[in-house]
Amino acid sequence: MPAIRLPTKDGGLEEFITSKPLDFPETADLPFNRAALAAAHVVPRATADNDPWMDADLDWDRTIAYRKYLWGLGLGVAEAMDTAQRGMGLDWPTSLELIRRSVDASKDIPGAVVASGAGTDHLSPSEDHNLDDIVRAYEEQCEAVEAVGGRIILMASRALADCAKSPNDYAAVYDRILGQVREPVIVHWLGEMFDPALAGYWGHDDHSDAMDVCLDVLIRNQKKVDGIKISLLDKDKEIRLRRGLPANVRMYTGDDFNYAELIAGDDEGYSDALLGIFDAIAPAASAALTALAGNRPEEFHRIFEPTVPLSRHIFRAPTRFYKTGVVFMAYLNSHQDHFVMVGGQQSTRSITHLAEIFKLADKAGLLTNPEQAAARMQHVLTVHGVGV
Repeated sequence: MPAIRLPTKDGGLEEFITSKPLDFPETADLPFNRAALAAAHVVPRATADNDPWMDADLDWDRTIAYRKYLWGLGLGVAEAMDTAQRGMGLDWPTSLELIRRSVDASKDIPGAVVASGAGTDHLSPSEDHNLDDIVRAYEEQCEAVEAVGGRIILMASRALADCAKSPNDYAAVYDRILGQVREPVIVHWLGEMFDPALAGYWGHDDHSDAMDVCLDVLIRNQKKVDGIKISLLDKDKEIRLRRGLPANVRMYTGDDFNYAELIAGDDEGYSDALLGIFDAIAPAASAALTALAGNRPEEFHRIFEPTVPLSRHIFRAPTRFYKTGVVFMAYLNSHQDHFVMVGGQQSTRSITHLAEIFKLADKAGLLTNPEQAAARMQHVLTVHGVGV
């Protein structure tokens, strides 16, 4: 197997010998018994003559091809979410075009699921906004997603977090929007570890108090809520909220640290999944969920167990930079020909961090072609001046 010299935390280099990858199936053999969506990343056009910090120029063919790859593995696609750098380089007009293209592509694939983010990110952060402004912004994006045939994921709003004065303000906005949507939506509570601008969401700094407000909204609007995705990286908080949900409302785990345990569930219930890490570990996620559907829980945990250290490393603090690791995995596995990101965010993690991703992905059997992955890792090392 190929060997490569990788940087260590003490500034040195050590030889790492890659392993034989696991032979994951290329398709899902059984329908899953959990709803499972991967929040998919986008691929920019590396030769675009643009200002990467200012605007995005996407490689639509590669971007949509990756969604087809996820659908082929039996995973749904959560479109235009933070994994796609939504509001972090990807603006609303480009996000809507992404949603339209993804929805159109899904029509050619039997059983393909796509749900798309609707929020308020087209509001200027430099202006003061009131609750009516935020409601109108949500309405505009929800109507646009519905107009292209999309299903809505109701994203958390930075503008709402900025202007809300009390928990009642959150309740008022969500009640108005949920009262208008055509079909049940997935509500997304993104924690401040993913986006610091969302601190104090639902009107409370304490997550337990915030959870009570959120739960009241969900119960009151349950006919318009398919489920909630909670991204707090705390399994106990997720389980607590899960146990308070109405029977017809799903919990979609967004916990990229503890997803295996939460999806497996307990005697009182389980979580479905809407995860950014499923983008990076899609073959393992598909195989594990197939095993769970086939009543093979030991195989489910055996497949997922080595992916957890990889996920925890990719999503380590500052968690908002996790997207770099997700895209790096796509580059290593040849789903794109370059390691370039919208906004130049390939620079948000160190070369030592990337080297650890390479090692952990290898241990999880997720480097599909170790020789090619090692060559690509070497390219990145050379650009960083490591070992030259």
